[in-house]
Amino acid sequence: MRRAVFIDRDGTINVNVEYLDNPEEFEMYPGVAEGIKLLNTRGFFVVVATNQSGIERGYYTQEIVEAIHARMKKELWEKAKAWVDAIYYCPHAPETGCECRKPKPGLLQKAIREHDIIPRISFMVGDRPLDVEAGEQVGAITVLVPEKGKEESVARELKESWAVPDYITDSFYDACLWILSQG
Repeated sequence: MRRAVFIDRDGTINVNVEYLDNPEEFEMYPGVAEGIKLLNTRGFFVVVATNQSGIERGYYTQEIVEAIHARMKKELWEKAKAWVDAIYYCPHAPETGCECRKPKPGLLQKAIREHDIIPRISFMVGDRPLDVEAGEQVGAITVLVPEKGKEESVARELKESWAVPDYITDSFYDACLWILSQG
């Protein structure tokens, strides 16, 4: 049994490009690699959990998503010798009604089962209330890091949501420091 940090991808790890379909357009936020390295050194199992509806919509393929993830992993390693232990993504559009698309908890539940994760001592970090909702549904501690430039729209979404993040910050690195301070 282990503790984990689930991390959303677009808007949290990297600049959110609508339907990112080119690995060359992947741009990691400053401090992300260093923050993930802190989690690695403290023994957290790091899981990326991301909605990728562009697959079902036909905007890009699973191979493109895998290439973007390969680039993300390469950059993490090159910048800070950091790594992610697992990546889960939902390929479905919202109207499909699947159980794996956040805010539903399916992606996190699958990771919990497959990697013997203890949710109550694990964390979910994301840029939107739907990430917080997914984390809350599995019993994880939640951290909201609103995407740069979208703080006002995230605040409106939060008011319309039942999600109540345990911590809100404007920096992924700060989120990691807070996680480490929780014991």
